[in-house]
Amino acid sequence: MNTSNNTDLQLASMISRAMAFIIDDFLITFLVLIVFWDSVAASANDAAIVLAIMNQFLLPILFIKFIYQSFFVWYYGATIGKIIVKIRVIDYNNLGRVSLLSSMLRSIGRIFSEMFFYIGFLIGFFNDGRQTFHDKFGRTLVVNV
Repeated sequence: MNTSNNTDLQLASMISRAMAFIIDDFLITFLVLIVFWDSVAASANDAAIVLAIMNQFLLPILFIKFIYQSFFVWYYGATIGKIIVKIRVIDYNNLGRVSLLSSMLRSIGRIFSEMFFYIGFLIGFFNDGRQTFHDKFGRTLVVNV
């Protein structure tokens, strides 16, 4: 990323962030279905069994989400959903690339935001930087490309 022209940075809208979230969630769901297909297919006729299987694989699912979010934000500056909607994650302090540690902290914060009724996402509506809980935790901003 070229950080010499940071005055042109524009915060991503909450709508574009929501669209990226939906895309990423569909991708992760698809990945989880592929990984655990044998278990899910064997119980496809009973929703209660599918929920029980999903609860059984909660930790692996959280791990997949953690790796997906951490890697893509660190390596590309954006997840696949963010790339599609043309937004990216930057470091709050230097407006440059996010470090591996920051992307990991952001990913952990995002998991907590999801676990507690998405309240962590709502925080982004009530501050000037549109920072969600996980943005604050990882010291990041989400901007338009």
